[in-house]
Amino acid sequence: MTHPASLRQHQASQPDSSVWLAANAGSGKTKVLTDRVARMLLAGTEPQRILCLTYTKAAAAEMQNRLIGLLGGWAMMDEAKLREKLRALGADEALSAEDLAKARRLFAKAIETPGGLKIQTIHAFCAGLLRRFPLEAKVSPGFSEMDDRAGELMREDILEEIATGPDCDRLDALLGVYSGEDLTTLAAEISRNRVGFAGDRGLPDLLEAYDLPRDMTEEALLSEVFDDGDLKMIRDVAPAFLASSKNDQRVGAGLAAARTRDLDAVQALQDVLCVKKPKEGPPYQPKLDKVATKALAKSLGDGTMAALSDLSERVSENRPRRLAFVAAKRAHALHRFAQVFLPRLDAYKAARGWLDFDDLIDRAASLLDEPSVAQWVLFRLDGGIDHILVDEAQDTSPRQWRVIERIAEEFTSGEGAHKGERTLFVVGDRKQSIYSFQGADLQQFEEMRAHFARKFADIGRSLAPLELEHSFRSSAAVLRSVDLAFARGAEQGLGGAPSHIAFHEALPGRVDLWPAIESVKTDDEDDWESPVDLTSAESAISQLSRMIAAEISAMIAQGVQIPDHEAPGGARPVHEGDFLILVRRRSELFSEIIRACKSIGLAVAGADRLKLGAELAVRDIRSLLSFLATPEDDLSLAEALRSPLLNWSEQELYQLAQPRKGYLWEALRRGEMRPDTQEMLKDLRDHSDFLRPFELIERLLTRHGGRERLLARLGPEAEDGIDELISQALAFERNEVPSLTGFLGWLDADDVQVKRQLDGAGRAIRVMTVHGSKGLEAPIVILPDTAKKKEPNPPKILRLDNGVAGLRQPAPDAPEAQLSAAGKETTARAEEAQRLLYVAMTRAEKWLIVAAAGEVGEGDETWYSRMKSGLEAAGTEDVTGLSKPLQELGEFPRHATGTWPENAAAPAAAEEVTRLDLPAWSLKPAAAIEPPPRPLSPSDLGGAKALFGDGETMDEDEALRHGRNLHRLLEHLPERPRDQWEDLAELLLSEGEDALLPGEIEPVLAEAVRVLEAPGMAAWLGPDCLAEVEITAALEEFGGQRIHGFLDRLRIDAEGVHILDYKSNRIVPPSPDQVPDGIVRQMAAYRAALRQIHPGRTITCAILWTQDGTIMPLADAQLDGSLRTPTVS
Repeated sequence: MTHPASLRQHQASQPDSSVWLAANAGSGKTKVLTDRVARMLLAGTEPQRILCLTYTKAAAAEMQNRLIGLLGGWAMMDEAKLREKLRALGADEALSAEDLAKARRLFAKAIETPGGLKIQTIHAFCAGLLRRFPLEAKVSPGFSEMDDRAGELMREDILEEIATGPDCDRLDALLGVYSGEDLTTLAAEISRNRVGFAGDRGLPDLLEAYDLPRDMTEEALLSEVFDDGDLKMIRDVAPAFLASSKNDQRVGAGLAAARTRDLDAVQALQDVLCVKKPKEGPPYQPKLDKVATKALAKSLGDGTMAALSDLSERVSENRPRRLAFVAAKRAHALHRFAQVFLPRLDAYKAARGWLDFDDLIDRAASLLDEPSVAQWVLFRLDGGIDHILVDEAQDTSPRQWRVIERIAEEFTSGEGAHKGERTLFVVGDRKQSIYSFQGADLQQFEEMRAHFARKFADIGRSLAPLELEHSFRSSAAVLRSVDLAFARGAEQGLGGAPSHIAFHEALPGRVDLWPAIESVKTDDEDDWESPVDLTSAESAISQLSRMIAAEISAMIAQGVQIPDHEAPGGARPVHEGDFLILVRRRSELFSEIIRACKSIGLAVAGADRLKLGAELAVRDIRSLLSFLATPEDDLSLAEALRSPLLNWSEQELYQLAQPRKGYLWEALRRGEMRPDTQEMLKDLRDHSDFLRPFELIERLLTRHGGRERLLARLGPEAEDGIDELISQALAFERNEVPSLTGFLGWLDADDVQVKRQLDGAGRAIRVMTVHGSKGLEAPIVILPDTAKKKEPNPPKILRLDNGVAGLRQPAPDAPEAQLSAAGKETTARAEEAQRLLYVAMTRAEKWLIVAAAGEVGEGDETWYSRMKSGLEAAGTEDVTGLSKPLQELGEFPRHATGTWPENAAAPAAAEEVTRLDLPAWSLKPAAAIEPPPRPLSPSDLGGAKALFGDGETMDEDEALRHGRNLHRLLEHLPERPRDQWEDLAELLLSEGEDALLPGEIEPVLAEAVRVLEAPGMAAWLGPDCLAEVEITAALEEFGGQRIHGFLDRLRIDAEGVHILDYKSNRIVPPSPDQVPDGIVRQMAAYRAALRQIHPGRTITCAILWTQDGTIMPLADAQLDGSLRTPTVS
């Protein structure tokens, strides 16, 4: 009896019916597609009349290989077996000899069809369509398809052209409202969101898009806020606020900033007259009568307080319209720039005959939409296509659907509707739609299903909705965990709770949940000299990466078995190629896992994407090319000599370089060392001025054996980088003058990424993103990236619900129109994250392992917690025999089905490559270098820093900020004339981390002026004085530990060395003996350091109290005793 899963596949592959197929992961949709095409060919359909559109080149190649393999097998198969195969496909029982002969000839027919079988990506189809009808499509007949690198360089050129051209004012206006650092990223987003800039929208149109009147002006907004006399009232009451308590001072600073009648003033008033986060209601509710403290309100009077209350209410009510107006103005600057950028983009591409991927789709769709030529094109195209098959339909973008719709239009209208059984076959699974960043739109997917169903119904035919629920890939344990992980409301984004049926019901399966590794708190004050990309060995990510590597190694060493129906006894030992490790992004965890696996000798296929400039083989070739371009470049030549290309030892290089008097190349050429190197370099130098970069690299790699040498040293994974470098050389020569110097500069201009295909990685662990794993599978899948994730920065451009593009505003300042669009975007992103988890889980065949590093939350908060809930619902068992690291983490739940084979050491596979045993030391990580002790700060030697009662008017953070700002003024004001001090103070204190509001600058400046003009201060401002002098020394008083600090003022004269330190304490000690001991210790440490630097000289210390300008010397006896008292670190 035929299995229900096979019956459903057979039904879906019926060649004479139109089908919309929903296929679960692992349900055999590629087999259905292949069978359907094969059955069409058997039924007599000509190969050129079948069009199969896939999502990726890899998918197209996979399907084509399967189909050719199937047809090729028929050509060589004996009669009995061929009859069996054809009947399984649905052929009649009574197969004649002619039928069998026809089936055997299909392979040759498919191979010999002009253009081959039309199994291609939609981009390839559109490119072919445009090449067939270039004049009708208004494209260059010899157009070339532009890659990402060329696109980025093109956008940079256009930005440069605009910046130096007559439209530079538009770029200036954009830069005035755009706070991002990378303008090229914004330019790329503009080109991708072209539809959001359709039409020459002016400011009135954009105001309307943000739900404002078309004639709204800034003056109208200001009239809603300010009444006559409001600005005068604000100026009058600001000093009273600034002279009051701390809370009133904050309000006063905001009032002082509202000097003029503009939107900036309204923003400043909003920050102090409204409550940012009220207990109820929207943000920035009016404070009303709570603007001032009770004491100040009483002194201001009821009339003034009523006026401030009314003003706060008007500011709050005006906020939504003000935010919308500001956003519309920013959008206007963006649109004005796009109106000159996009036409230049099109002209640039047209001049060079370039089309990017979006252009291919858009031009093809426009060609099919153009009334004057569409009928002709459709006739020519329609006459050649009777059957359309669309794969991975859930990831098809609206642009691509537009092309498919136009191609299939004749199937349901006109003569085409009555021309035999012309069919449409669409297969997709909304649960696996994960490419929204490439335009995938599930709403469009559902709309197109309804559209085609309606079209077929109109001509009396049906578009049969079928579903494949059986999984031929995964075990029952994995499928049950998937179903339960997305049950109980967690199915949002999947179109309902999933339901899977295991085809191999008896296949043993496991789902393990490793205990999460909690994040380790680290010292925030890391040494600034440490590498910023260095991951701590004790971090949760490092621990998890080492644990994964150790567990894989242990499984292999212990001979852990996995079910395999092709192996003797139905099981075999695991090897590295059985493991697929999936992460959400190529983050720190991604790199650490690869590093950990390689460090203990596991075979790893490497990253699925690599940076060309970081590849060792590429860097070696580039060093040699740099030398050829500039023979005087000693460093590049030395790098080339030490590389596998020339294979010099460190000693050989030293013998050549150490005694030389001139350039390294001259020393090599005149010496007698390594004649083979001299011969090779001379040959390459002789040809470097005459060969193109591609030819020169090929000469190095082929004639001189460079490729062989690099692969012998670096391994086969280096080949991807070498091949991509050659491709980049060819791409450079297509677009630029082919010079070696130009090519090297072109390489340095961008960090090219190479996408590697890891589907055939052999016996090596594959580590990749979930997106990259689409269509792949593995016996054992590990998901380590399941903890809480920081969301990546959203795009700079946000499309509103009405489709209009604008610059994204941060949430606190975003108008309602943007909040609505951003909210939908966030929801869609969360739903796609769930679909991404579904794809990740369903890659596993027999064994799924879930791990996490960091916070995992509860319920459906994270991937980890969601899968944990699913496992608990499925039922788990306690696991024994775990490795010690896993045992120490805590409970280890496992959901299992079937009887898992017992561990048994198995002989190595015959095809396994013999590995050389490396010495033990080579597999151990290098010992961490202990950093030197952190220097002590003289201000952190313990002891009180203020007298009792000091600091009542400021909290600790405010006092520190006040002190830093005061020191900044005391350092820089003496450098300028007195009449420039006020302007300089505003410049120094209005920016940076300690920036002050305009109303807060004046009192700090007044205090600084009082200090600088105090009696006795002139002696510290002369030419023999230094400001902010950095000092460091190792002090015996602290066991030789080093101190590091800054002296506010240092004067050196005939009498000795003198230190003056500023202190901004509010309470000044009446005498030196009452100076807080923490300050005395600081000064004593400075003196001890200077005694080492200036031995034998007199060192004096004094404190300048900024509160009253008093200079207070400290006696040696007082300083001598301070460092002998116990200190507190």
